[in-house]
Amino acid sequence: MIPEERPDGPGSEEESARGQAAGSVRKACDPLAQTPRGRLQSRRAQVHQQINKELRMRTGAENLYRATSNAWVRETVALELSNVNSSLQLLKEELEELNGSAEADQPEGEGVTVPMIPLGLKETKELDWSTPLRELISAHFGEDSASYEAEIRELEDLRQAIRTPSRSEAGLELLMAYYNQLCLLDARFVAPTRSLGLLFQWYDSLTGVPAQQRALAFEKGSVLFNIGALYTQIGARQDRSCPEGTGRATEAFQRAAGAFSLLRENFARAPSPDMSPASLSMLERLMTAQAQECIFEGLLLPSPKAPQGSLAREAAQVAAEYRLAHQSTAQPSIRDYVPFAWTTLVRVKAEFFRALAHYHAAAALCDSPPAEADCPATPQAVLGLPATSGPPGAAPPQEQERRRMLGKAHLKRAILGQEEALRLHAPGRALRRVDLLQAALAQALRRSLARYSELDREDDFLETAEAPDIPPETQQKPEIRAPSFSRVKVTDIFHRLGPPSVFSAKNRWRLVGPVQVAPGEAGFGLTLRGDAPVLIAAVIPGGPAAAAGLREGDYIVSLNGRPCKWWKHAEVVAQLRGAGADGVSLQAVTLLPPGAGDHRPALGVLLRGQKECGQGPPAPAPASPRPLPGWSCNTKRGKTRGRLSPHP
Repeated sequence: MIPEERPDGPGSEEESARGQAAGSVRKACDPLAQTPRGRLQSRRAQVHQQINKELRMRTGAENLYRATSNAWVRETVALELSNVNSSLQLLKEELEELNGSAEADQPEGEGVTVPMIPLGLKETKELDWSTPLRELISAHFGEDSASYEAEIRELEDLRQAIRTPSRSEAGLELLMAYYNQLCLLDARFVAPTRSLGLLFQWYDSLTGVPAQQRALAFEKGSVLFNIGALYTQIGARQDRSCPEGTGRATEAFQRAAGAFSLLRENFARAPSPDMSPASLSMLERLMTAQAQECIFEGLLLPSPKAPQGSLAREAAQVAAEYRLAHQSTAQPSIRDYVPFAWTTLVRVKAEFFRALAHYHAAAALCDSPPAEADCPATPQAVLGLPATSGPPGAAPPQEQERRRMLGKAHLKRAILGQEEALRLHAPGRALRRVDLLQAALAQALRRSLARYSELDREDDFLETAEAPDIPPETQQKPEIRAPSFSRVKVTDIFHRLGPPSVFSAKNRWRLVGPVQVAPGEAGFGLTLRGDAPVLIAAVIPGGPAAAAGLREGDYIVSLNGRPCKWWKHAEVVAQLRGAGADGVSLQAVTLLPPGAGDHRPALGVLLRGQKECGQGPPAPAPASPRPLPGWSCNTKRGKTRGRLSPHP
């Protein structure tokens, strides 16, 4: 995240910037949701609401069943519980079919025949930020909460927009912008001893069961989950029949795996099954397998054409990735709520790509000349052949026959694997509607059968030997890449409250002034240090500043009625030097140590904390690779300036 400093200026400029931000939010969200995925998510939201209603009814019935001792009432409640559980089961089955549907994310082009697995976004209810933020701004920050209505409305509009992000880069940027704002809110409004008082509720993406927490980290984690899910939808709809499409799809699935990995490493005590460590590991493995599949599809493109032996090992690598993904979906902790369509499709792909590996191995044996078969691209050890000798293109007849028989054995294994993939595909209720997958499997089987009939001869009296397994190998291993939050620049919505390193819910302070300070013969009698806010590093005893009640460690927050929390050191010095004989009206705050009374901390503690926290206006900086635990806008402090005097 790169937070930008919003300088104090006329209200018209702020309203203009706010209007531009609202316009970008409207462009990046899709409230009408007229796309197939949007209609699917709308139906999922309706099912979620029905599940939530049934869960409330079940909770009430369970409480009544435990509370009553009347036998007739208990029998009636037990019957009602049975009906509610039956309705919940039907709703969950419908939600499982919706989650497993790949129809809404078919590729844009016509060249791709194998569907991918997209992940649905988590839904959430509307949230009222105004009440807790107003109370916190008034009680803790001592500001007029009514003057922050525009900022609160901007935050609420942003959250409303992220409920229906568009399936595009603009939708991703919208989610990342809200996530970055949550990091700023965490730094400013969240204290270790208390929460915001908001109840964040999100529906589980896989089961539809609602989960709620009062921690802002749950909101951040859910948004990060949706960023990964949106990457899967973008990757699934790419046209992978061209190099550009396969590259975009590979990048999208790598980013999705990175988002789930980041969430798994930083988010603990998940309240919903889809955000548990086991589920996130499964999703990370699944997206890595899909990225490996996209890499393989890129090698199948006409230009540049990869050698058949290399394709065989690459297909074996894809099959190995999908076998690992299937093992992760079969874990006891998650297999009950992973959609059946996902499990079936993963098994189908594992068999399909293992069969493809044997098909390309047969093509390498029968189509490639011996000279090409001897090159490192198709090593003899992989294909089970001895090293050839002699001039290129002049293989002995006996060796050609051995190559034909071994190729025939690989084709036999390819045919058996493709038939197994078709058998696994048949029971999947949701998958039966995906005609593209059925056509891809049938086409691959017909191609293998045709090739086998070409190699088969009437005088082949001996049984074909068993073909060896193809060892998996890839020249391009998918990288798990975290979402690039640093490319989305945001402006702190509540910047007027001051730098969060000082003016946050984690700190307590006491307001000093406003006091009138007039310069004396030696100036104002104080030394300033740092920027935004400027710190009073020292006060001369008996000087004008000391007489006005200012002390070392105070932060200057207002000069002549103008807020200066974000001012640089030079700006404050210029205002003081330009003051006349009447001096300036100055307001300051004193930080109070935690759990202490109304007294001033030692200057050394304040200066140490100022150096560590890096108080200052937000400056462009790369996003943290672990943004969930917390966020701090660190900038370097200015060096101590000399004693301030009325003359240069």
